[in-house]
Amino acid sequence: MIQFEEYKQQILGLKPKLDNLKDALKPEDAEREAAELETQSGADGFWDDMDAAQKVLKSVKTLRERAARYHSLEKAYGDVLILIELALEENDESLLPDLTAEFSAFDKKLEKARLETLLSGEYDRNDCIVTFHAGAGGTEAQDWVQMLYRMYVRWGERHGYDVKLVDWLDGDEAGLKSATIMVSGELAYGYLKSENGVHRLIRVSPFDSSGRRHTSFAAVEIAPQIEDTGDIVIKPEDLRVDTYRSSGAGGQHVNKTESAIRITHIPSGIVVACQQERSQIQNRETALSMLKSQLAAIKAKEHYDKIEDIKGVQKKIEWGSQIRTYTFMPYTLVKDERTRFETGNVQAVMDGDLDGFINAYLMMQNT
Repeated sequence: MIQFEEYKQQILGLKPKLDNLKDALKPEDAEREAAELETQSGADGFWDDMDAAQKVLKSVKTLRERAARYHSLEKAYGDVLILIELALEENDESLLPDLTAEFSAFDKKLEKARLETLLSGEYDRNDCIVTFHAGAGGTEAQDWVQMLYRMYVRWGERHGYDVKLVDWLDGDEAGLKSATIMVSGELAYGYLKSENGVHRLIRVSPFDSSGRRHTSFAAVEIAPQIEDTGDIVIKPEDLRVDTYRSSGAGGQHVNKTESAIRITHIPSGIVVACQQERSQIQNRETALSMLKSQLAAIKAKEHYDKIEDIKGVQKKIEWGSQIRTYTFMPYTLVKDERTRFETGNVQAVMDGDLDGFINAYLMMQNT
């Protein structure tokens, strides 16, 4: 059948991409390095420094996964090619559905792996802190924050990430004034860093009895969770620490004591908060960890010599500063202002289908 010949040409056409991926992932080098690290783990005194030992084991896991990812693709490529040859030899039309499914699965896995090779930044493999802030638009903007919060939670769940709500502040009438989530898993920051910026919503407001169209804004801040922040020294006098009562999202009561913590780093203006843990001490530790992570990321990105050099730069959360616009009325369209990637399926996007936007950004950054 002509379809089998077409599939053969397509799969052979993907071989250079697979070869390029091998050059990027270097599976043999990864396996050799993993073996060397595993040998170290058997040495006397390896566990004397628990933190260092954990880092070594984490590196072994990452290296093994890198090699396994390539070998899995290599095997899938061979399986598709064998199936094509079998179909051509027997001219069996009944094999076409299986071939179509296997080819499509391989093509998607290959593209995903190629995108992951673009994530080579210092913190790309780290967990991610995502913070939402309502901007211009009042109740509309606060409702928009809650919609965005749901969207990123759904995205995380789709990709098998652990998503934890760390802090939140309920809106006056509806939605959320602000919220912070922790997205944990391999490459969480690498993928989500593209989402940093102002997001604009255009829709007919459910809070407007006249049914008028409203424009709302919300900011999404993305920061990597950094474990090694030993060189980040924060002066106590540079911090303002506020305590308040923790409350469940939607007003449900969680704790009668003032266990929630909000920390403001005065020189930079960075504010972090945590109310998810049960004790004030735990919330303070989590908030300080988040603050150090953000300061470390800014210091590395902007090449600051000292933390004291970091000063806050506040962008207004309003029209003209958006990275993406979500239009619900008079038509449906989500459009990224940086990459020009767009889709008319607004509901799918709000349900967490962000891969097209994320992939377009990664490709743009690496061209």
